[in-house]
Amino acid sequence: MELWFDSQARSGPEAMAVDEWLLETRQLPMMRIYRWDGAWGSLGYFGKLEEAQTTFPGLQWVRRWTGGGVVDHREDWTYSLMIPKKFELARLKGGESYRAVHQVLVNVLASEGNTAPVLAVGNYKSGSVCFESPVEFDVLGSVGEKLAGAAQRRCKAGLLHQGSVSVRGDFLLRGKLFAEQISESWSEMEIFPDERQIKKLVVARYGSDEWLRRR
Repeated sequence: MELWFDSQARSGPEAMAVDEWLLETRQLPMMRIYRWDGAWGSLGYFGKLEEAQTTFPGLQWVRRWTGGGVVDHREDWTYSLMIPKKFELARLKGGESYRAVHQVLVNVLASEGNTAPVLAVGNYKSGSVCFESPVEFDVLGSVGEKLAGAAQRRCKAGLLHQGSVSVRGDFLLRGKLFAEQISESWSEMEIFPDERQIKKLVVARYGSDEWLRRR
């Protein structure tokens, strides 16, 4: 696995464009750890913008290519996995790949000293706000609070898994622990995105008002 600590804080549209570009171009599985430039929230592909704006007033918004609920990114630890389709994780069914990634995250959070994180099992009441609405195989804390969630999308290139962790942690160390436990081997990389392609994706999709307000 390639591990990239993206040192450039990015706007919501640019952050989403980088993930899509990586999924389309990388030949090996990649984990990207990144920060947001400003007060951003994201909503899933099927989410309603008006609900997001009402729930978290004052945030800037971007619509993800993946599904899932509304996420406030002001204080979270954000990561993405881009898995080419030839690798096992991309070939698993949605629930299985979600569980596999989050089981590793449970172990990482436990190793940091967080009290007994577990996977959510069973049916939960769905809702539009991600961290108020656990679903099966989300990561829960000792009193049932949601510590981590994610959303996925599969396409011909492979699997995109976009995740958020509400528990504070060391930006670099957590990423290295995660990569170590989710892969047979990993190496840290410095990636330089194709700025022309990123801009094209921002203009055509993630930064457009039509995309943001589609629902």
